[in-house]
Amino acid sequence: MQSFEKLLLENKAWAAEKKRVDPKFFEQSAKAQNPEFLWIGCSDSRVPAEIIVNAEPGEIFIHRNIANQMVETDFNSLSVLQYAVSVLDVKHVIICGHYNCGGIKAALGKQNPNLVITNKWLMHIKDIYRFHKNEIDALPTEEQRVNRLAELNVIEQVKTISHTSIIQGAWHNHQRPVLHGWIYGLSDGLLKRLITLYPDTPLDPVYKYDFQTERTY
Repeated sequence: MQSFEKLLLENKAWAAEKKRVDPKFFEQSAKAQNPEFLWIGCSDSRVPAEIIVNAEPGEIFIHRNIANQMVETDFNSLSVLQYAVSVLDVKHVIICGHYNCGGIKAALGKQNPNLVITNKWLMHIKDIYRFHKNEIDALPTEEQRVNRLAELNVIEQVKTISHTSIIQGAWHNHQRPVLHGWIYGLSDGLLKRLITLYPDTPLDPVYKYDFQTERTY
């Protein structure tokens, strides 16, 4: 049996078990989704969002990319954010990184000539490192430097989404969602909270949208 065939068999077993426990599970699931959470995580195969928080299908709307970034010019991430906030009305947005992240580790090193596109994606993390270079370089081991940059990256991504019109509009009109920055430990399976931003969190004025100004276009 080839590896992909095992996945198909496991799927059949999972679906059968779900129907055994709740015969109407898939019937109800097919009608609509109503998740309370948007999860923006790393593509790393060891950090599956639903599994590490023991969630059921339909509970979490998920977007994943290398090193769990929210880049202001990435229409993929922004489309997910807009749909989750404006259509699904999620109450919480979670950006979750993880320790020993390969993307973070790569961002701390020289650019790899064989990963031209990935280098461009990691450039945003290199900027975070540059802003915090003295703190990170003062740490004694590579592991500590990687893990601290992973934490700082999560914090910066949460701040980044708070600067979007999507989030600020929802805060202004609906007093939601709450923004969370978490990090996951591969060695113990535990999540650690790093930052929480509420709808009334003060923002630097240069990032704020003026929703009182009447549009003239």
